[in-house]
Amino acid sequence: MKNIFPDEDRRHALQEAILQGQAYKLAQEDIAFLASEDLRPVRMQLELLKAEHALREHGVRATVVVFGSARIMSLENAQAALALVQEQLQAQPDDESLQRALVLAQRRVSQSHWYDEARLFAEMASHAFQSEGLGDMVVMTGGGPGIMEAANRGAFEAGERSIGLNITLPHEQYPNPFITPELALRFHYFALRKMHFLLRAKALVAFPGGFGTLDELFEVLTLVQTHKMPRIPIVLVNGAFWRRLIDFEFLIEEGMIAAEDVELFVMVESAQEAVAALRQFYAGFPPENAQAVK
Repeated sequence: MKNIFPDEDRRHALQEAILQGQAYKLAQEDIAFLASEDLRPVRMQLELLKAEHALREHGVRATVVVFGSARIMSLENAQAALALVQEQLQAQPDDESLQRALVLAQRRVSQSHWYDEARLFAEMASHAFQSEGLGDMVVMTGGGPGIMEAANRGAFEAGERSIGLNITLPHEQYPNPFITPELALRFHYFALRKMHFLLRAKALVAFPGGFGTLDELFEVLTLVQTHKMPRIPIVLVNGAFWRRLIDFEFLIEEGMIAAEDVELFVMVESAQEAVAALRQFYAGFPPENAQAVK
C-alpha cells in the first residue's frame, strides 16, 4: 500500500495553511465575517455596547448635547479662506465660480460669530454643570469640525471633559482635537449614534446647521412630542435663522402640529441666554435625576 503520509516539511506546510485560513479564525477575529450582511444585527449591538461601556466606565451620567454645522469656521480660519479666494479672484476676476466662492467666504466670516458662541456656551455650561456641581452634565457633540469643534473646544478650555461621537463618512470626518481622548467614539450607523446622543441627554442646544442638524433636532422634538423621552430643555440659538428656515406658525395654521408644540423649545441669541435657559429649566433639581430615553 502506497504511503501517502506527508513528510515533516509538507505536514508543517499543510498545518500552516489551515492556521492561516479564513475558516480557522476565531469569530471575533474574522473581520470579513463580522462585516457580512448576516452580522449586521451583531455589529449594531456592538456599537451600542462599546459606547455604553466607555461612557459608563468614565462615569458619564448626563450630557448636554450640542448640534450645529460642520461648515461654520473660527474667525481666523474663515478670514484665511476669504483671503485665499480674494487672491484667486484677482488673478481670474471673470471666474463665476470664484465669484460665488467669494460670497460664500464672506458669509463664513459673518457666521464665525456662532463658532464663538458655541465655544463660549460649552465653556460656561461646563463650569456651571460640572465645576459648580449643578448636575454633572458633560458636553457631547458629533466630534467633527465647525460648531462641534467649537463646543468641544469650549469644554477643553474650561478644563473639563467632553464627548465626541464621530461617524465614518465617504469623505472621512476626522475627530477634532479637543475631545477627551477616552470619550472620542466612532460609529458606522447613524441610528446608533443618534441613540447615544439621547440616552443621557438632559439638554439639547442647536446652533445653525444643515441636513444633519435638522435630522438630529427633529428626531428629538418628535421623541419629546410623542413622549418617547421625557421633556428636556431644547434651545435653538439664532432665532432669525430658525424662523426663516422653519415656518412654525405655518405648521400650526395647517394643523400639522399643535399650538403647544412650539413650547417644546426656546430660541435664544447668545451663549449666556442658552445657559440661563438650562438653569431655569432645572431650577431646584439636578438634571441627572431626570429620566432617560425610554
